[in-house]
Amino acid sequence: VQLQEWGPGLLKPSQTLSLTCAVYGGSITTSYYYWGWIRQPPEKGLEWMGVIGYEGNTYYSPSLKSRTSISRDTSKNQFSLQVNSVTPEDTGVYYCVRAVVVTTGPMYDYWGQGTQVTVSS
Repeated sequence: VQLQEWGPGLLKPSQTLSLTCAVYGGSITTSYYYWGWIRQPPEKGLEWMGVIGYEGNTYYSPSLKSRTSISRDTSKNQFSLQVNSVTPEDTGVYYCVRAVVVTTGPMYDYWGQGTQVTVSS
């Protein structure tokens, strides 16, 4: 399985961030996988943003839920992230990931290469 994300690297505050992730070698509708986004701000740890499940259900981080949306295009085997009203605090490297739930919790077994997003006026 390979994941490849892309999107604009530079945004101004208040704009909308849109990233897309293409999945190769596996279907985003296969049970029981989840497809999501994790980001890493500069000099900080990883932050889980949300996922979309194989049935299309979505789950979001409570801190981002109000301005985040994850959707999918099954015909293209892609899923996307949208973050509204970005601020400089949204700057970081964004990763698309695949997750599977195991007995100890979610396991993120495949990652995209990451794409840098910078929010600056």
